[in-house]
Amino acid sequence: MPTESTRPICILLALVLFATSAWPWGNEGHTAINRVAAEKLPPDVPPFLCHAADQLAYLGSEPDRWRERTELALKLSQEPDHYINLERVEGMTLPPDRYSFYRELDAKREQTPGKPEYLLPEKVGLQPYIAMETYGRLVVAFREYRHALLEHKDPDFAERNAIFYAGWLGHYVADGSNPLHTTVQYNGWTGPNPNGYTTANTIHWRMEGVFVAANQKQLQFADLVSPTPRKLADPFQDYVSYLRRSNQDVEKVYQLEKAGGFDGEGTPESRQFIRRRMAAGAQMLRDLWYTAWLQSAQDSPPYAPPNPASPPAAPGAEPNMRNARN
Repeated sequence: MPTESTRPICILLALVLFATSAWPWGNEGHTAINRVAAEKLPPDVPPFLCHAADQLAYLGSEPDRWRERTELALKLSQEPDHYINLERVEGMTLPPDRYSFYRELDAKREQTPGKPEYLLPEKVGLQPYIAMETYGRLVVAFREYRHALLEHKDPDFAERNAIFYAGWLGHYVADGSNPLHTTVQYNGWTGPNPNGYTTANTIHWRMEGVFVAANQKQLQFADLVSPTPRKLADPFQDYVSYLRRSNQDVEKVYQLEKAGGFDGEGTPESRQFIRRRMAAGAQMLRDLWYTAWLQSAQDSPPYAPPNPASPPAAPGAEPNMRNARN
């Protein structure tokens, strides 16, 4: 058994192991955000999604289960998916696909003295791109569900895909609601620090992991989520705006930490702050699910063999052969 002199070391070691084996918003935060989004779905989405709240809640943490060193290739391949350092792309209009983003970052890096590594895509982060790619998968799964019903086929496989993609998407949307996933100040203040904010590399997990897990009852937030879903006019641009709004609260996180807001039960202000950020995540997630369902009603053009006399189609304009249904 640990002695009185070794007990503090044991406690510290336990906290370190706990923090390194868990991930953003913690299991509790991701689970809650996905569950509340599911509970706020309107009646005009497919019943199978409304009835999948438990599975959607479980899937909220799924991408964090891919971040262990035991599966190193998987871990490294998707680490940048969880964040974007918006300060690095200030003044840029983010393109809607990741490869155009790579090219724009490369051009910016070439024009920056010293060609800094912090402008590499994996250093800037790819959060909006994985979110929109997962959203696209969800649209396709919903579309396949619609086709199965129209063709009197069993929709079970399409339903399973849709639930998985919806839950998977929830992880990134929840990450985006945390201001520290949108900033270079993600875990301790760097650079000029006239306000004396913490520089310790503990603020990130203390806020979204330890504090949230210890105060789940006080942090219930479903009442802050609008009961009416919104169809997003442009999911990518709306999502980028959502990330930029989250980024506006970066300094607020540090102000709350400095005032002891993430110690123990925190303060009324810190609890309300976390409630609002988690509610923002659940609301954006619910709206993305709803928009994906509505968008899935639109089919891609049926496949048509190319006319040799016609000029080649622009990249990305090719019809989808999958929709050449007999």
